[in-house]
Amino acid sequence: MQEMTSEQRIDIAIGFTARLLEQVSDGFAYINRHCIDSASRQLDANKLDQWQSVSYELAFAVAEMSAAQALLKQAGAHCQDHFHVRLALAYFAVSWHAALGRILPIVDECGIDRAGLIESMSDSSLQALLVDAGSSSAIAALGAEIASTELKRLPSSLDPEKEMVRATFERFAEVVVEPLAEAIHRQDLDIPDEILQPAAELGCFGTCIPERFGGLQSDERPDSLSMILVTEELSRGSLGAAGSLITRPEIAARALLAGGTEEQQTKWLPALASGEKLCAISITEPNTGSDVASVSLRATKTTGGWTLNGGKTWCTFAGRSELLLVLARTDPDSSLGFRGLSLFLVEKPKFSGHAFSHKQPEGGGELSGRAIPTLGYRGMHSYDLSFDNVFVPEENLIGGEQGLGRGFYYTMAGFAGGRIQTAARATGVMQSAFEKALSYSNERSTFGIPLAGYQLTQVKLAKMFATIAAARQFSHDVARLMDEGAGQMEASLVKLFSCRAAEQVTREAMQIHGGMGYAEEMAVSRLFVDARVLSIFEGAEEVLALKVIARELIERAGGDSAD
Repeated sequence: MQEMTSEQRIDIAIGFTARLLEQVSDGFAYINRHCIDSASRQLDANKLDQWQSVSYELAFAVAEMSAAQALLKQAGAHCQDHFHVRLALAYFAVSWHAALGRILPIVDECGIDRAGLIESMSDSSLQALLVDAGSSSAIAALGAEIASTELKRLPSSLDPEKEMVRATFERFAEVVVEPLAEAIHRQDLDIPDEILQPAAELGCFGTCIPERFGGLQSDERPDSLSMILVTEELSRGSLGAAGSLITRPEIAARALLAGGTEEQQTKWLPALASGEKLCAISITEPNTGSDVASVSLRATKTTGGWTLNGGKTWCTFAGRSELLLVLARTDPDSSLGFRGLSLFLVEKPKFSGHAFSHKQPEGGGELSGRAIPTLGYRGMHSYDLSFDNVFVPEENLIGGEQGLGRGFYYTMAGFAGGRIQTAARATGVMQSAFEKALSYSNERSTFGIPLAGYQLTQVKLAKMFATIAAARQFSHDVARLMDEGAGQMEASLVKLFSCRAAEQVTREAMQIHGGMGYAEEMAVSRLFVDARVLSIFEGAEEVLALKVIARELIERAGGDSAD
């Protein structure tokens, strides 16, 4: 491969990535043909459920290869940076083998041409590239260079304005968040005002709210990239104490922008942008999980508004928040499914600690909450909530009369941004774990040799570094797509990829620390348990892979047959 240019090597890798994705698409088309209802020409949900395992593996293969593709394309634009090119090619090799590990066992089940796949794998240019870029020695050489130069990330390709945003919140995370992170985690404390107040002053809560409502986002066009840059750096400081601060106002703001009346937008968006009103999102119920369409909390019409009755769970930051975005069933006909749901803004006082009870004045009902003890992601606290005849005034029904039955759509408008933001949270957690592993591997010696001097440590460092770079570039690409009105599928893919990757990267960081990594005094133990929640919230991994990604890719692969 020495005679080939960097551009040619990148082009080969991109070409084979596209070819493998085409073969995966053939698998989705095969599933489509077996699950389409002949009469309605729609996919049969019961039939799809018989293909869950295969669909799950194919969805992950798409997510992993899409991440590799993003890093390759970025390297293609920086071919003069030989380290960048070598890193992207090494990651391509690792991802290629991982994807084949998912696909090969199921090719006969999902109709992928085994002979064609093997022929692709046997191509001499591909094999030479995999050997040259993906060998242990090649990857270890990358790790040795990372360790010796203490390289923490690839050079920024952001424009000066975006780089300033990133650097500002990087400093905030280091100076304000990190010194408090361990105490908040170990003692399961509330997020203190020492974090909340300066975060509000920096405009943290208004990153996704247009300038006309007091936010930081341009009125002319959305700016998802700035939002995920801020999220990543806050999460690098601490997922539980800072990384999710803008997730809830972001979801609420998108819902209001999608369906709120002019009066509602004017009243609530400035309060959210300034941090005057902190908010929580109350969607999940004990018996529904990620099945949003099955929400059953009842909203009953009454004089001047509505009364809410029922329970919610996993409502993060509900105690400290003064505003809850609540999805409720306004039409008692359960057969309507998601079409019978509406979205409400419920006001409450702020409470500290792990439990609260609020009795509304003037004969209103009672809202109470109890924090759920969790393995990690402490600081914000996630609550079980009980609504007992809680009164909500008419003006707090999002969209007013036109919003009846539209709550599911407004919620989904918020969740699309929540998924890409969760990918950024995962990247921030990974970045922090990697930096700590890099530092420890250079400082700690065994048998007279620094940990960073061992080949296996070097391979681990290189793979961690490359995974983070791929996740970051993938999320940046998706942010730009979303700002153009597209990218909904890609937002789900990058969330699926990054959150699973965070579990692996934080695990490797912990392993590099050895026994000390298991001690609570080391931050990597916090990062490890925090990473575990990422594949669960904002769409559990299984639901995201099957009900969102695989289903849409199956529909796409079937062409007009599923229209």
